[in-house]
Amino acid sequence: MIKYIDLFAGVGGIRLGAAQALEKIGIKSKCVLSSEIDEKACETYELNFGEKPQGDIKQITEIEPFDFLLAGFPCQPFSYAGKRRGFGDTRGTLFFEIERILEIYRPKAFLLENVRGLRTHDEGRTFETIMQKLHDLGYGTTELILNSSDFGVPQNRVRLYILGIYGATPAMHLVTNYGAADSHKYKSNYRQLNIFDNDERKTCTVGEILETNVPNKYYCSPEFTEQLRSVMGDDLSKLNGYRLIDYRGGQSLHSWELGKKGKCIPAEIKFMNLLIQNRRRHDFGTRQDGKKLTLEQIQTFYKDNDILEVIASLIEKGYLKEENGRYNPVCGNMSFEVFKFLDPESISITLTSSDANRLGVVQNNIPRRITPRECARLQGFPDSFVVNPTDSYAYKQFGNSVSVPVIEAVVYDFLKSNMDALGWLDCRP
Repeated sequence: MIKYIDLFAGVGGIRLGAAQALEKIGIKSKCVLSSEIDEKACETYELNFGEKPQGDIKQITEIEPFDFLLAGFPCQPFSYAGKRRGFGDTRGTLFFEIERILEIYRPKAFLLENVRGLRTHDEGRTFETIMQKLHDLGYGTTELILNSSDFGVPQNRVRLYILGIYGATPAMHLVTNYGAADSHKYKSNYRQLNIFDNDERKTCTVGEILETNVPNKYYCSPEFTEQLRSVMGDDLSKLNGYRLIDYRGGQSLHSWELGKKGKCIPAEIKFMNLLIQNRRRHDFGTRQDGKKLTLEQIQTFYKDNDILEVIASLIEKGYLKEENGRYNPVCGNMSFEVFKFLDPESISITLTSSDANRLGVVQNNIPRRITPRECARLQGFPDSFVVNPTDSYAYKQFGNSVSVPVIEAVVYDFLKSNMDALGWLDCRP
């Protein structure tokens, strides 16, 4: 039997995916330790696995011998440690706790998951430090960057996976693939061949994971719905793929178009849209507050004679402010009930702990927020997984989680490709 530990466990996504891979390959396994510091995540973990994780990893000093370490560790900045002691030191970071446990217990293998930015953080020195520490401990390593949308998960989520074997370098059939850059490219190119041994991309779209009967509390308010209709018309499916954001142009809706602070006339909407489109032009300077423009600069792209009246009205309504002769949009992005309407025929943007509760869809021509269960499905959790009963905690937890099918695929490939090096053949019945 393979024994493993689940560190920085969250709600148990890595454990779930790894256990599925071990079972699929016929290896009996047992989790001998789980650790998570967030109390509400621990509640969800206990609901699903029947055990409450231990708390702060820094306080864990005794662990039953184990074979496999799993950890989706947070990427704390290494810069402070680097400035004080040189970049060969990991003390003061949470990776140091993984390093400490590996040094004491020397498990045969590990899987670490992190954001892809870990590789380039601090000009690559953070990643270099981590890999050197792993190699100094006697582990051969390999790393992959994979996109969840390539594994039947309808989400654009690119993550780094580091695998290690004590005394050997892991072989893998999976290779790094960043996947589609965004939902638009996914929609147009998702049938192309990619990393799955000449199989077509494992596709899944947002529309396939939507619930059919959704409680009214997830519907957008009548006032917000009417504001959307005032811009888009009666067919709200036109919102598919739209962001609601005040500091970006393109396929976006803005507070002045919706009338969030008061209805704007066409000239005012035209002015604000042109300001958003032009305010970061290089010929306007590279200063840090590059969003602020003078009247003369604005007149290079808004040439109508009513400019002074429009500016005065927008300032009065609160869409524009003036400081020392420079004008700046007043952004109200957090006031939108939904900040992104997902396209049912494509994939979601990356879930985050702060914004998962404000992703939306239009279903049966009704705009609404996605539900916690739909967030779970966007991460590939099965419907048997128990969601935290408090919505705010559930959204945060799934925004912080891993995509379960990716973990399963990575661990399965790792096991299949390295069975001899791992020496776990005898663990199969």
